[in-house]
Amino acid sequence: MITIDTPVGPFTMTGDGTAVTAAVFGDTLPEGWATPGEVPPGAVEAVRAYFGGELGALDAIAVNQHGTAYLEQCWDTLRTLDEPVSYRRLAELTGRPAAVRAAAQGCARNQVALIVPCHRVLRADGTPGGYRWGVEVKQWLLKHEAASR
Repeated sequence: MITIDTPVGPFTMTGDGTAVTAAVFGDTLPEGWATPGEVPPGAVEAVRAYFGGELGALDAIAVNQHGTAYLEQCWDTLRTLDEPVSYRRLAELTGRPAAVRAAAQGCARNQVALIVPCHRVLRADGTPGGYRWGVEVKQWLLKHEAASR
């Protein structure tokens, strides 16, 4: 497990040596999320590159989190997003346009912050909505990404 400084505060990752299994904004993992372990090679450098403006650097980081088949599909779909979308659009992208609430659960249950970019999902009216790590962090990330595109 490792914690690094970022422009929005500490960012902590843990892994199984080949994939990140949890990542949070803060210096401690929520209880029961993942066992502290070795972060895969290159993950720290990729996160630093992201904060340096290389948004695509996160794509190279392998992740491993477990959930239902639909949650895993949501997490995979989130990793394909290049720009913000609504919860409805996320549901459409998963192939289940009526599953808006389930898509929202995909964001809420995501345990790999930033790398699985649930911060890119907004309310239908374009407002940020909630974010486990704080709306201020979500807004900062969205501004950073818009400026780096």
